[in-house]
Amino acid sequence: MLAKLISVFAGFIIAAISTMGYGGIVLLMAIESACIPLPSEIIMPFAGYLVFRGELDLWLVAVAGALGCVLGSLLAYWVGAWGGRPLVEKYGRYILVSPHDLQTADRWFQRRGDIIILIGRLLPVVRTFIAFPAGVARMPIFKFILYTFIGSFIWCWSLAWIGVRLGERWNTLGPWFHRFDTLNVVLVLLLFGWYVWRHIRHMRRPRASG
Repeated sequence: MLAKLISVFAGFIIAAISTMGYGGIVLLMAIESACIPLPSEIIMPFAGYLVFRGELDLWLVAVAGALGCVLGSLLAYWVGAWGGRPLVEKYGRYILVSPHDLQTADRWFQRRGDIIILIGRLLPVVRTFIAFPAGVARMPIFKFILYTFIGSFIWCWSLAWIGVRLGERWNTLGPWFHRFDTLNVVLVLLLFGWYVWRHIRHMRRPRASG
């Protein structure tokens, strides 16, 4: 099932970039950064393959990819800031998000948002969704755009460069990255389990003291 889904994604990606060139890269990476899991591990290596064939330029490919990431991330950021935040403030307690947690996230993104975004843009899976919590925390917009572009440029250039090196075998890269995706999902689940356990423990403390 997963292989079939990847094949469908690959067909759409190849058609978009083959038809639209750099504009297709911008569009696809914007979709990937707007919390829609369209795999950049296919988008950028295929663009690199077209660089290998002499149809595109590596640096322009990376710029187009990073620009698309910024555009898609801004959409997710504004959804988080103006739609997601009121929902979290109102219903957060039902998903174990307390006002204290929201304040902590605000402080993290205000003080260390540059590092969080920069590293987040370099991690599979995480990079797709990192803009939304940055919006909820209302990270300063200029810093958000700057570090989203920098991290995304590094990611896009690296994947495109690998596509150039692989040449005709560019599509062999996808399965390897999906192994890292699986590892990231496992780590996220472990962190979520720790988060739930921490909240349950804190909820039990007042009862025990009473």
